Parts: sequence; structure tokens; C-alpha cells
Amino acid sequence: MTPRMVLEGIYTPLITPLHPDGAVDHDALAAVVEHLIAAGVHGLISGGSTGENYAQTVEERLEIARFVTRQTAGRLPVIIGTGAMRTPDSIALAVGAREMGADAILLGTPPYSVPTERENALNALAIDRAADMPIILYNYPGRMSVEMGREFLDRVGRSSNVIGIKESSGDINRVHLLARDYPHIQMSCGMDDQALEFFAWGARSWICAGSNFLPDEHVYLYETCVLQGDFAKGRRIMSAMMPLMRVLEQGGKFIQCVKHGTELAGLSAGPMRPPLKGLNKDEKRELQHVIRTLKTTIKAIREGN
Repeated sequence: MTPRMVLEGIYTPLITPLHPDGAVDHDALAAVVEHLIAAGVHGLISGGSTGENYAQTVEERLEIARFVTRQTAGRLPVIIGTGAMRTPDSIALAVGAREMGADAILLGTPPYSVPTERENALNALAIDRAADMPIILYNYPGRMSVEMGREFLDRVGRSSNVIGIKESSGDINRVHLLARDYPHIQMSCGMDDQALEFFAWGARSWICAGSNFLPDEHVYLYETCVLQGDFAKGRRIMSAMMPLMRVLEQGGKFIQCVKHGTELAGLSAGPMRPPLKGLNKDEKRELQHVIRTLKTTIKAIREGN
């Protein structure tokens, strides 16, 4: 029996760098992958919403995922997002992930259709049967309008392929539920401003878009809380990161901020695909100030000040 995949550390849901005409910039994507590997993140996710998957065809998503898998070349685990409105599309993405040698899939609720818990579970199990590989569930009711509740978890959690859940509800009671009642499903932080609480409740991984442009600082918080168990220092690091979390989680321009942050880190990100537009001058200035302050404060914490 193959050993169970352990979710440990910082997993970056990759942006998709684009040329001005909206085509994928593969050279820039390779540079982002290399930058993150060098910075010490623990895994990469292709085809998440941070990568603008909703604005791509299934074929494009598979092509991007194959490119990321080839570029990573086994140096880190690669997880492929399978979220789609149509079950056959999710199955095609999941089967493609297995064929390209990815390590796991990220499986969300189909958006817009608002399935019942039973329907959502049967959808997930159909994808599981087709892929037969490690699955990380993705609970994000804010975007999907449906929660992966107890009935869903009881049905889907029986599959040995279901190894984890990215919890992005923002409801701290969900963290308690998962930690106490579903300990066999590894809990991963998916709500950036609650990372400290997730770590305190036993999560050992954080799937965080901000690590596209601040990988060192995200890894530092993980190491401080999870590896060293130093929550006093962890609170100081998290406190320094909170202004960024507010901009990312509550600003309404999540992908735009992540892409501009990546540009500020010296990497090419390019524009968003429609309907999204880039940040205006004031928003860029605010993000730049928040990032600069965060880096300065965390550097001082590292140096013992």
C-alpha cells in the first residue's frame, strides 16, 4: 500500500502569468515556479481560482498543469485543481492529473448549481472513482453557495483517497468540527486571516495565494507555529501579516492584488483575463505600502527585535 500523502507546510496556488493579449506566458510561469521552489515552499497547486481557472477551457487548464508538472520535475508535490461547473469537465481534469503524474487533486463544489449535500457527495465520489488518487477537498461556500457539511463529509470521508480539506469558509466553528470529528481528514488552512487559529487546532499546512509573492514570510509563520510550537512569536508574525490579509480577503480584488504583489516581487504576472481589470494607482500604492511594512516588521522579528 502506498504511504498516505502528508500535507505539511506552505502550498502555493499558482497565478497564471499572461501576455498582454491574454495568452499564457510560459516563461513567466516557469520563473514563478523556480522562485517558489528556491524560496522553500512545500507544494504547488495548478488550476486553482488564483490561477484564473474560471476563465480557461479544460484543455488550457490541462496544458498549464502539464507545464507546471514538467517544470517542477518531482522537486515538490503538485496538486491539480478540478473545480468546474460540469462533472465531466472535473473528471477530465482529474484523469488528466493522474496521467501527468500529479500528486493529488483539489476537489471543490461545482459552482452555481447549488447541489444538496448528497448530490455534492455523489459528484465528488464520481470524480474520485475516475481519478483514484489523493484528494484534497475544497470547502468555499462564499464562492460556491454550498458548504461541505456533515452529511457530505460522512459520505466522502469513507474514501481512502480523501486525505485532506482546504477549509475556506471563514467560520472558526468549522475548524473545531474538522479537528474534533474528522481527524482522519487533514485540515489545511484556506482562510488567510485565520492561519494562526488553524495551526493552533492542529493544521500543519496552509494553502495561501499570498505565498506567490511573500513565500519566505509565509514559510516563517508555518515553521514558527507548526515546527517550533512558538505561538507567542507566531502571534507577532501574524499581527504583522494581518494588514495584508485584510487587503487580500476583504478588498474584493483578490487575484488583482496577488498578481500585482507578484510583479512587486520582480516576477512578471501580466494582466487578468476578463471580466477582471488591474488595480488602480491608489490600490497599487496601498498594496506596496502594506507589503513593505510587513517585510520590515517580520525582518525585525527574525532578528530578535
